[in-house]
Amino acid sequence: MQEIRKILVPVDFQQYTDELAEFAVAMANKLAAKLTFFHVVENVVIYADFIPTYLPQSNEETLTYAKKRMGTLIETSKKTWMGCTGEVSRGDVVDTIADYAKDEGMDLIIIGTHGAKGLERILLGSVAERVIKRCSCPALIFKPQKS
Repeated sequence: MQEIRKILVPVDFQQYTDELAEFAVAMANKLAAKLTFFHVVENVVIYADFIPTYLPQSNEETLTYAKKRMGTLIETSKKTWMGCTGEVSRGDVVDTIADYAKDEGMDLIIIGTHGAKGLERILLGSVAERVIKRCSCPALIFKPQKS
């Protein structure tokens, strides 16, 4: 069995991010592994005949916000496990996560799922499912406990 030394944790800064981070930090601590939180700011689709004038500013604001949230997540997580880092990138969520995991030689991905159902699942699919299919390293799905 391959030793797990580098763990990638994609985060979306939504409702269950803190629970996912807490779980991932505990796992990294037990395995004495380096943990990298990773957030992807989606590319915006621009049509050839229409470019909104506010788009570049909005895109930069989104990136700045994501970096601020990542800083807070890392600061909080380092209180429990010093081996935490974080990255924010732009691109297609699934492709960017998969490419980063491969390029950085990640040994494990811990990714959250929100349990999309019905029409939402049919139309959008599951990011977690698509990441798992695309990545070559093992993955662990974290399903948050619903209160």
